Amino acid sequence: MTAPRKSAARPALSSDAVSAVPVRLNRELSLLAFNRRVLAQALDASMPLLERLKFLCIVSSNLDEFFEVRVASLLARDRADGGAQQRVSLSNFGAVHTVAHELVRQQYATLNEQILPALAESGIHLLRHADRNDAQRTWVKEYFEREVRPLLTPIMLDPAHPFPQVVNKSLNFIVELDGKDAFGRGTSIAVMKAPRVLPRIIRLPDGLNGDGAAWCLLSSVIHAHIADLFPGREVLGYSQFRVTRDSDLWVDEEEVKNLRQALKGELQTRQFGFAVRLEVAQNCPSQLAQFLLDQFNIAPEFLYAVDGPVNMVRLNELIDYASKPEFRFPPFVPQLSVPASGSELFALIARNDILLHHPFQSFQPVIDFIRAASRDPSVVAIKQTIYRTGMNSELMEALIVAAQNGKEVTVVVELMARFDEEANINWADKLERVGAQVVYGVVGMKTHAKMALVIRRESGRLTLYAHLGTGNYHPTTTRFYTDFGLMTANQALARDVNEVFINLTSLTRPKKLNHLWVAPFELQKELVKAIRNETRIAAEGRPAQIIAKMNTLQDESIVAALYEASKAGVKIDLIVRGACVLRPGVPGLSANIRVRSIVGRFLEHSRIFLFRNDGANDVHLASADWMNRNLFRRVEVAFPVLDRQLKKRVIDEGLKPYLKDNQNAWELGADGDYQRKKPSARQQPFSAQHHLMKELGS
Repeated sequence: MTAPRKSAARPALSSDAVSAVPVRLNRELSLLAFNRRVLAQALDASMPLLERLKFLCIVSSNLDEFFEVRVASLLARDRADGGAQQRVSLSNFGAVHTVAHELVRQQYATLNEQILPALAESGIHLLRHADRNDAQRTWVKEYFEREVRPLLTPIMLDPAHPFPQVVNKSLNFIVELDGKDAFGRGTSIAVMKAPRVLPRIIRLPDGLNGDGAAWCLLSSVIHAHIADLFPGREVLGYSQFRVTRDSDLWVDEEEVKNLRQALKGELQTRQFGFAVRLEVAQNCPSQLAQFLLDQFNIAPEFLYAVDGPVNMVRLNELIDYASKPEFRFPPFVPQLSVPASGSELFALIARNDILLHHPFQSFQPVIDFIRAASRDPSVVAIKQTIYRTGMNSELMEALIVAAQNGKEVTVVVELMARFDEEANINWADKLERVGAQVVYGVVGMKTHAKMALVIRRESGRLTLYAHLGTGNYHPTTTRFYTDFGLMTANQALARDVNEVFINLTSLTRPKKLNHLWVAPFELQKELVKAIRNETRIAAEGRPAQIIAKMNTLQDESIVAALYEASKAGVKIDLIVRGACVLRPGVPGLSANIRVRSIVGRFLEHSRIFLFRNDGANDVHLASADWMNRNLFRRVEVAFPVLDRQLKKRVIDEGLKPYLKDNQNAWELGADGDYQRKKPSARQQPFSAQHHLMKELGS
């Protein structure tokens, strides 16, 4: 497995530079760096046009979550520590404000200077008011009067009309007026919500546009006719605006009696958490921007004046409406690698473990596994964890059928799965109504493990079948996220799975397991132990190697162990899609560590840990990233791939192509910057995802 290490493309840090830098990179800056890599996809002219727009929307969605969750948590911490009048500027962020503002500027510049002009050249027009011809303006005015104006409720602010509640991430408008109102008073500021029932992207009739299809934004329609809402008064200035709020849910673990009921109440207030970011139009008058900052108690650093819609995520609607095949990725059909279904599927699993690599191989066998269990008279029990599954789920419907058919169904539903709480509460209600046993994991500790267990009576004995995965039981995301799943009838491994389920329902510590590493108990200890074993092997002069793939690397204990391994001579390759606080390539500290990130058509989501172990090549797949929260504050599972052929598949499909990638790979330097890998003159272009689509797809 050990390959010769090529010299770095950029110069190593000098000894003076090494001593001047911290050994850990800033987590927030690393998260923003990931979004710069996503933005680079939108800048790639070789990418299909609507896919480029989609990557722009992904950046916006990611930034929303960055502020709603990460920034909000740090602000909340500063507030708890007595932040100055709750106007905290996050001085501990360092360069985060500068980087975030520049990222947003580049994002809108890409939209206005590249994406929209290219779409217009291709016959897809997103028209601002100034771009519309007379016929289009007439139609928009009629649309405004007919469909929009009746639903608008402008509120002129005065003591009887206080500033309205503004929902998280909703579209709103602020208007400054001259003159007096109908009652002779000099009220000057009005606020108005954009009704949620109105589409944000509006298609204009084809006959009004001579070249292709035309759309306009709801915000543009309202802006064009905002003066019509205030007859007899002069509009001095106006702007659209959007407020981002803290979106974490909180329950008192000591007081709550029923977590599901408590969360139902919390969901009602999530939309009104404290404000952490204000977005306005670029031409928003400064006095209106300041008025909003004061109203929402937001520091100036968190004001974003943007040259376009304040919610770029809404442009996803344009992608859906204008979906020309030539502007999208070619359709990809995953391979249906398991031919059996029904009871035949159990016989197939009993003969050999089955490895599924999504999205290159279909998720359908997992659905068939649970569906077959729900109907098979020999199946007596089904147990499953649910973290994210979506509002519509064949898997959940199969579990409902199983309970109706008299099976013992136990479902561990994670009610605190961020932004999926409502869907999970609804499924929990439905499952309980048909007699399934529903529990909510461990209060204060999310259940993030991905496990399903089927218990079948065969020849008078109970036989266990298990599915373990790195990704969610979400049939939609399995088409876009890379993940591995293992279906097994290995009884020792399946009994381990059952022990974890017993732990989750009884809250007793699981007895010693045969194969699984479970957080928050031994997962971190076993990972450090495996890293130290490679360190020992290297110190004894034998080849030692670690290759690990994950979403995020942030845990201090793991970083420290990797630094020690590097100093001992262990060759370490880390494939980290998102934030990574480990600083690679530092002489005397991490010279033997290489970190790369892959950003492509699919979202890299697999967690794979390979330890060479004197040639044994131990491979574990996991639900957990190397983060403090995953290792100590969640229920997570790492499971070994025991079959030699399947282990080779994981290495050949999940690791080697990603280390070879020179199309979608970015390499992290000791300075904290990522540089995109490009093929040398003697190399052929190689994309791991394209390779796997070709090798594994139908």
